Amino acid sequence: MSRISQPDPELNHRLTRRGMLGVAAGATAAAVLGAAATPATAATGTADKTSGRGRPVLPPGRLGIQLYSLRDKVSTLGFAPVFAELEKYGYDEVEFAGYTQGSAGPITLAQLKRLARDHGLNPIGSHVGYYSDDPNAYTFAQNLTKVLDDAQALGLKHIGTASGPFRYGSTVDAWKRAAEEFNTYGAAAKARGMKFYQHNHSEEFSFATDNPKVRLYDVLLKETDPDLVFLEMDIYWAYSGQFRFSKRPDGTPAPFEPLNYVLRQPHRYPLFHVKDGVSDPANTYGYRMTDVGDGDIDYQKFISAVTRLRGERLAHHWQAEHDQPAESFTFARRSSAYLHSLREKC
Repeated sequence: MSRISQPDPELNHRLTRRGMLGVAAGATAAAVLGAAATPATAATGTADKTSGRGRPVLPPGRLGIQLYSLRDKVSTLGFAPVFAELEKYGYDEVEFAGYTQGSAGPITLAQLKRLARDHGLNPIGSHVGYYSDDPNAYTFAQNLTKVLDDAQALGLKHIGTASGPFRYGSTVDAWKRAAEEFNTYGAAAKARGMKFYQHNHSEEFSFATDNPKVRLYDVLLKETDPDLVFLEMDIYWAYSGQFRFSKRPDGTPAPFEPLNYVLRQPHRYPLFHVKDGVSDPANTYGYRMTDVGDGDIDYQKFISAVTRLRGERLAHHWQAEHDQPAESFTFARRSSAYLHSLREKC
């Protein structure tokens, strides 16, 4: 059951807008993505967002938020007031982007863990740097043991990085080398009962500089051990990657559908970033980021497609995020209200 206490006052307007956009966008999306669509994708359909009936699209207990979206509030107010607000908004989980409070004062990992649990929030994961030239840096490459010690102290089940595997360049061999390191981190995390994961941006979907027929993301999937290395798909950045890299450098078509990556290997995607954007072909990235529910990414379809897979409804965690929200508490509240409102067809 949702812990959300009160519907967003603007929600009906937003749902109506999304429904209208869906009608207009459907034909365009089909034309652009038809070549990449699979039967599994086509079978998901689009549910009625405004009926208020049917099973919730969002699985119970699985809505989180990436605390990077609330970094301004954490640094000025501290974790306690932020967690109190998230509890009111109906969040179940938090994903960390650092364990300090900035100017709000120091806090220990034990205090942070207890504080989250006191507000009904499950610490589900954290982002840590991949590597640094500084040997003392808090990264997987430089201080793996410390990174895992801290994650274990917080009771995290996932520990990952939002850094792309570009440490050695953008060639196939460079990504194979990075994949070997990721396998090492994954094995170390698994030994402690955790999953190591990598969070994408759009550049991961670009092509190898030494073989432009090869998509780098495919190298990462192929060269990492599926039992050791997992993925947190940032859905916004994946669709940005679709916009940017549906053609190879020579202009030949190379369409792909982000959802299909998940449907083919759902066990590799325990975490997702739910981030929205308004389509804007004039923008380098194809979208302008906005609050979840105000953009053009069809989360009704995406979340339903994943959670309808046999045995997968409770196997994933959905973290709302916005890199630069106009007002971070407002973003958190409205995004939760929208996602909780989505219903599948009866």
